[in-house]
Parts: sequence; structure tokens; C-alpha cells
Amino acid sequence: MSRIKTGKKNCSRSQTDQAPPTSTPPQPRFVGVDLHKQIATFHTMAEDGKTLEQGRFDVNPEAILKFANEKLQAADSVAVEVTSNTWAFVRLIRSHVDKVVVSNPMKTKAIAEASVKTDKVDAKVLAHLLRCNYLPSVWTPTETIENSRALAARRTALVGQRTALRNRIHSVLARRLVVVPAGGPFTQAGLTWLQELSLDPVDRTLIDTDLRLLEGIAQEMQEIEHLIVKESYDDPDIRLLMTLPGLDFTIAQALKACLADISRFPNPDKAASYLGLTPRIKQSAGKCYHGSITKAGSSQTRWLLIQAAQSVGRTPGPLGAFFRKLEKKKNRNIAVVATARKLVTIAWHMLKNKEPYRYAVPRTTENKLGTLRVRATGEKRKGGSPKGPKPEPRFENSDSRRIPSLDEIYTREDVPGRRPLSEGEKRMIREAGVENFVAELGQTRIVPRKKRVPASTPQ
Repeated sequence: MSRIKTGKKNCSRSQTDQAPPTSTPPQPRFVGVDLHKQIATFHTMAEDGKTLEQGRFDVNPEAILKFANEKLQAADSVAVEVTSNTWAFVRLIRSHVDKVVVSNPMKTKAIAEASVKTDKVDAKVLAHLLRCNYLPSVWTPTETIENSRALAARRTALVGQRTALRNRIHSVLARRLVVVPAGGPFTQAGLTWLQELSLDPVDRTLIDTDLRLLEGIAQEMQEIEHLIVKESYDDPDIRLLMTLPGLDFTIAQALKACLADISRFPNPDKAASYLGLTPRIKQSAGKCYHGSITKAGSSQTRWLLIQAAQSVGRTPGPLGAFFRKLEKKKNRNIAVVATARKLVTIAWHMLKNKEPYRYAVPRTTENKLGTLRVRATGEKRKGGSPKGPKPEPRFENSDSRRIPSLDEIYTREDVPGRRPLSEGEKRMIREAGVENFVAELGQTRIVPRKKRVPASTPQ
């Protein structure tokens, strides 16, 4: 019987037949960072909620980059709360991770109240909320928008300091029963009077100190306003906002910096709510209570809008009619706040449609846009007649002046033109009783010049 040889079958693949090793994609991780000025605490969490790592690092560019290179992965998501140095931290780590979520600390506090509050607990809570996709985030501004907001905030702070110094001077004068001349002590003539005023040595020192501080603040405001003027003239959106009643280049620049990308607000009510100009609402069962405004968002921009709304009641257009009607029905404070909200609503439509305000007062608008142009470029539009024979008078009355139409002003100042009025707007104009004012906006008018009354000389 022949013996049959049997060998073991080689089931292993050859070197060329082997499948390439598959790389496992990195698992997403969630990192909460409790950021402070000098130190930061982080907590890294897996997708199932398991703690992977925790620790601390210094808050400076070198230490932050070292933390990003050694502790973060490309698939990570990082959560951090808004604070003074948040955006600088975000810019340094943004390229090292998949997503960075910046949270509103006021809303995070409402979601995650803890009886034990430490930096480690805060970082862990941020990681948990980020993992559960339950972290209220804020819009991340660009570096340009961040600089614009810083300029607006600094000018507002300087205005507040100037007001405080002026109030201190008024306090010294009131304490000594000094009668302030007409026009106040801070006009050119008033400052001369204030410097020559005879006071006792202590009060003289107090006032001189505040006057020197006022002079320094005026110089700093001039530097800040120079940057704001350049930014306002270069940004067509700011020049659009300047056509609104009550808004000069400082308020328009602050409003544009606050709203930034208008597309992030789906409707004007969201923009007004972002600035805290909407009322609080408490509703339960069949009862509904409307309280005061929420005062959320930028308090500085909201204050500037309130200041702008103070002067709207003197304008002859639809906004002025709205202000006066509400002031008569309610009171002035309610009318001012409601007008500030309406300014934001109209600004949202203007920025979205890229069109100016349709009912601006021509002369005032011409002065605002012309002043901005002169301060930004130093170029004045040439007026008058060329050299040569004396021209014929343009008007029968030489004491008259020409006020161009609103459309001519917009064309001359490189501002987009106005759209035709819709039927709804025509109805609104009729109800407000401003048909004559709106009709005059498209016409060139000749009005008499205001005659200056000479100052009476003492007998």
C-alpha cells in the first residue's frame, strides 16, 4: 500500500497579497478650558463622558501654542467662555482643532449651576455641555470687527470721563454759588472765563486740575476719532447708517461694529433683541406680562442709540412723527427707547438692502456726510463761480441759498439711491401726516439764509 504524503496547507498570504493596514480615524474629544488672565485649566473628555486628561497651562502665546501642539488633536472640539483675552486665545488654537465654541458666560451660568465652583469644575462642566451639544455659543468676530469695537468702546469711555470731570467743575462752582455765564463754562469763551475766575486757592487748584485733565482727554479723543473717521469713510455701510436721523459717524461706526455681519440676524427683531432693546416677557397660562427692556448685549452701543433717539423728536419725517405721537400717548422715556429700537429695525433693513434712509433731512444729511469727507480726506468740494467777470446772481434774492434734493446729495456723496416707495410706505406716510415733507425731498429748494443777530453792545 503506497503511502500518500500530505503536507500542511499554507493559509498565510504572501507579502504581495497582504491587505494594507487600515488607520483608525481619531475619535472626537471634547476639551473645556476655563480661561483667566494668567492661568487656564483644561479638561479633556471622551465621547462617552470619560475623563481623559486634565491640567493647567500659563496664559501667554508660547504656553498656549505648546498646549495646542501637545494636548490637542485635529478632531477635538474646544469650549471656552467669553472674557477679555478669549479671542486672542481662539486665534492661536483655531488651526489645531476641528471646532472652537465660545460660550456666553451668563447663559452657561444659568444652565450649569454648581454648589462647588472651582476652575477644574468649570472646565469639566464646559466639556460636558460641549459633548452634549448643549452649550450656548456666541458669534466669533473677525480681528477687524474686534478692533472696531475696541475703538468705539474707548471713545465712549473717554466721553464718560469727560462728563465726570465737567460735573466735578460744576460741583465746585455750585458750592461757591458762582453763576455760570450763558452757554456754559466749556465753550471757548466759557473756558476763558473759568481760567480767569477769582477763587480761593483750594477751589482754584481743583478746577485747574480738572481743566488739565479735560485737555488731555480732548487730545486722546482726537486721536481715537481720527481712526474712527478713516474707518467710517472707507466703509460704505457706515455712510449708509449716517443717513439715519441722530446718527453721526461715531454712533454709526459703533452700531456697525456691534451688528457686524447683518446676515447673522434673520429679522430686525433679532437685531433689536441682541442690543437689549426688546421688553422682558413673562407668560403663564392666560397671563402675559411685558416688563422693561432686557438690556442684553452691548451697553455702550445701546446708550449711544438712546442718545441718538433723543434728537429724533425734532425731525420732520416719519420717525419724528412716530416719536411725538408716542411721547404724547405714553411719556418721553418710553418714546426714546421705542425710537432707539426703531432705529435698529430700520438699520437692519438698510444694511440688508444696501440702501440709505429714504426720509433724511437733506441739509442735515449733507452736512454730516460732507463733514466726514472733509475730515477723512481734507478735500472740500469746490463751490462758487470760476475766476473772471462777475456772474449774474443765481437767485432774485441774494440772501437765499440752494438746498439740493436728497437724491442729488446721495449721488454726490457716493451713497446708493433711494428705491421707489411701496404702497405700504405711501399709506404709512399719509397716516403720519408727512406727505408734504416727503414730496419736498426730491426737489431742489431755495430758502432764505438765516440772518445773524448782532450782539448788543453794553451801554
